[in-house]
Amino acid sequence: MDHSGKVDQDDVVRARNILLASEPRTPRDEVDAYRVLARVSPAAYLPPLSRALRRLSYDTGTGRRHPDSLALCEEALAAARAVDPAEPARAGVLYEALDACQRELYDLGRHTAGLAMHAEMLAIDRAEARAAGRPAVAGLHRWAAALSEAGRYSEAADAMTELVTAVLPAGSDDGELAWVLLDGIAALHDAGRPAEVLDAFEALVGIQAAEPPSGRGPMACHLHALIGHSRMLDAYGRGEQAALVRQEALAVLTQLAATDGWRTWTSYQSSFWAVLLSLSGAESDRPSPDGPRPLSGEAPTHWPLGAKRRCFGSRHTLREEVDALAARAADDPDRHLAELVRLHRLLTVRSAVHWESHLLSGERVRSLFDEGVDLARRLSRHDPVEGTRALAGALIDRSTFHAAACRFGPALDDFRQALRCLGEVGRAEVRAAPDG
Repeated sequence: MDHSGKVDQDDVVRARNILLASEPRTPRDEVDAYRVLARVSPAAYLPPLSRALRRLSYDTGTGRRHPDSLALCEEALAAARAVDPAEPARAGVLYEALDACQRELYDLGRHTAGLAMHAEMLAIDRAEARAAGRPAVAGLHRWAAALSEAGRYSEAADAMTELVTAVLPAGSDDGELAWVLLDGIAALHDAGRPAEVLDAFEALVGIQAAEPPSGRGPMACHLHALIGHSRMLDAYGRGEQAALVRQEALAVLTQLAATDGWRTWTSYQSSFWAVLLSLSGAESDRPSPDGPRPLSGEAPTHWPLGAKRRCFGSRHTLREEVDALAARAADDPDRHLAELVRLHRLLTVRSAVHWESHLLSGERVRSLFDEGVDLARRLSRHDPVEGTRALAGALIDRSTFHAAACRFGPALDDFRQALRCLGEVGRAEVRAAPDG
């Protein structure tokens, strides 16, 4: 952008009149005015030009993007870069311009260019954290998510480990620490670091257990954390420890089922459940070659647009694949039934995460969990070893769904059935069982 050329004084007068006029001005008029004035007085008008260009690129009132939104965002970024580095407001203007531009690039599938802008944003966050003497760099969370989407899992895990190390000493703050730990667990799991994953899960469970039993479903979140921990222990071959953690989960769920005081649904606890559910299904949902994967550990509201489209847009195709495979499994269960159970669970997880904010009236999601249990029962009759474990998993899935919707009685019934499938009947039930 060239801000040094001569400007017609009549243009300058018209531009100032547009900005000083009492009547409303359009975003286009505002941009045109700032373009003129930024050439006359860059220090004063480059920052508002950058902001005006970003406003023009996306109409927040209608939710519509300008046809030339990327070009406008790139111009906004160029204006921000042209601000004098000594100007205190430059970092904020540049950060906002980078953010707008990277969103446009990701939406267009230009992930490498978008990631480069994320790196610049992180550099700004680091500088601000140093200047303020803050141990935590706020941008690490977004940087890790961007790295994860790009398949750079080890670097994403390093970023989240840095963030967790910085925020952990301060303790829990309205649930934020739990979310940071949850995202850190997902990043470590994707990077293949089992020991660190299990350590982080123990920290998460400890934080949830320490929350006072009131408000925002802390006991339900403790339950989901315990079940998530047990699943991860199983995934890493720690079956005996997983069984012990499931006994802890049974105790918490029994208390929830017996106490009306915690029967208040919150979007916080349903989101917490949905993220743990998506993490448990991550092994079946690895990246496809043609697009970004859903981000394990991230709430769906924070997913990039491309990941949302891929994950949620695939549900109809998955349903068709499940229905076609069901017909083949009926004729040849040896070849197709186990795969049908796996693929149906993937459909269930994606649908449940998509509809998690509608759990109280989520009959379409509930029917999927019911179908999953029925399919796993079929597999258990056909293959008692693998099928019984699959049935236990399907029952635990449905149990967590009921718990997320505050139906703790049905959740407890399913969980107990799952423990029976696994041969892990609770100690209290063993004591109460009749002789013989």
